[in-house]
Amino acid sequence: MRKNQFRFIALAFALQMVFWGAGRQVQAQASYPAMAPLDRYLISDPQAEIALARSAAPASISGGAEVMVLGHEGYKTAVKGTNGFLCLVERSWGQSTDEAEFWNPKMRAPHCFNALAARSFAPIYLMKTRLVLAGKSKAEIARAIATALDTKQIPPLEPGAMAYMMSKQQYLNDGVTCWHPHAMFFYSGDMTKAWAADDPNSPVMVGPDPQERVTILFVMADKWSDGSTAPPMP
Repeated sequence: MRKNQFRFIALAFALQMVFWGAGRQVQAQASYPAMAPLDRYLISDPQAEIALARSAAPASISGGAEVMVLGHEGYKTAVKGTNGFLCLVERSWGQSTDEAEFWNPKMRAPHCFNALAARSFAPIYLMKTRLVLAGKSKAEIARAIATALDTKQIPPLEPGAMAYMMSKQQYLNDGVTCWHPHAMFFYSGDMTKAWAADDPNSPVMVGPDPQERVTILFVMADKWSDGSTAPPMP
């Protein structure tokens, strides 16, 4: 259960789903069988989306970041950055296409990528968004992403790629909603042993994301991006 939870948070882009038993999984699958009308995924006030995107990281980081917002034509830059970081609010298709809440219109997952991830990991999510808006099915999206990775249409993952997810306004899925603040580090190989991830009392947890071909290491934080204290991990 723990690793499934971390798979969801990745990617995103997270994010990946954590399910509360087989009955919960069937219920979730029945709830989101197809994409909802696009307006349900949008945030009507661009300034509100900018603020939500910036909440992914402390203001000392997100204040100088580029910010992208989602519109009917896809993500557009709303604020030009100065420090190389990129903040945006991922929607439900940030997760793997085989997840039950792939079309959940309530999902809001603020991310703030460093420059390395903005160049080499965020493009996967941005490509998925273009495919979603073009009306592609989940199977078509999965095939297109695999082809783009195989043919290097998406650049190789750069060493040092990472992102912050420290917003207490996040809504990750119907079971978890707001999870714990953390930083994510993206690797193309299995770094579990090198980081002692998932060892007892380690603050580092691991989640594989085979569709995007990365291993994501989660480092827990004890504060939200606004500096307030986060609840302890169970």
